[in-house]
Amino acid sequence: MTVNQKPTSGISEPTIPGPHPAPSKPLSALPRGACDTHAHLFGPQSRYPYQPNRSYTPPDASEEAYRDLLHTLGFQRAVLVQPSVYGTDNRRMLDALARRRADDDIQWRGIAVVDNRISDAELERMHEAGVRGVRVNLVFPGGLTFADVELLSRRIAGLGWHVQLLVDVSRFERLVERLDRLPTDSVVDHMGHIPTHRGIEHPGFRALLELLQGGRTWVKLTGPNRITALEHAPFHDVDPFFSTLLEARADRCLFGTDWPHVQLPGPIPDDGDLVNEFLRLVPDPSIRKQVLTDNPARLYQFDG
Repeated sequence: MTVNQKPTSGISEPTIPGPHPAPSKPLSALPRGACDTHAHLFGPQSRYPYQPNRSYTPPDASEEAYRDLLHTLGFQRAVLVQPSVYGTDNRRMLDALARRRADDDIQWRGIAVVDNRISDAELERMHEAGVRGVRVNLVFPGGLTFADVELLSRRIAGLGWHVQLLVDVSRFERLVERLDRLPTDSVVDHMGHIPTHRGIEHPGFRALLELLQGGRTWVKLTGPNRITALEHAPFHDVDPFFSTLLEARADRCLFGTDWPHVQLPGPIPDDGDLVNEFLRLVPDPSIRKQVLTDNPARLYQFDG
């Protein structure tokens, strides 16, 4: 655990809605070993206080609720991503990883937010707990800056970790140059977080494609509801972005729910609908298995 901020005093009321109360079951079964590579846990605030410098206050999103979602959707693996509201206090995520059991029907991994003051011993302990990367949040305040991660990336390279970026590629300059400098692989969230009206010919999206084709960057085919101009699925304006990334390097694409969907520009989605969007755009069973099972097994070092 790394803590470099003072906790909030008292309990704050949520400023954003919670997840969909009754997510639907997908239209088709997912392949064995399917992994949700992007989800967050929150609360309770009395035990896991949020940092003062945050852009939202979420309602509780418990491990039990998330397990129920995984069972409903058909995932057997999951990656917990440290959210910005906790800063570098990774206790919520690490405590969930610490409860892993040998007979658990879900395999767990984590992505942490740390700074360069963290000790090598603590990085090793996080690795043993199941952490496999660090997150850099360049969209919402509370995470690392990109400058911070250049030195940190050298320290985590030996662990086989990667750098995960929440970044709008249409607003981030010299993306290829910056990521190519890192000694680790990189993972870009939410298809580059680029609004669909900018189009797939936008220089930022073309830079993301260049990185993907270079073989050291992975892309999460997550958050179509974050970049769309539409309120509900099917998000047809996202299709060109999704398909272009998949066609470029299916072996570097990942999928996740983004549960419980914080700070959305539109309504809270039914997670079953989001999985159905993936199934609609990836009809080939072999490609589904590659994206949902094989790719995350390699990146996050899942056993078996």
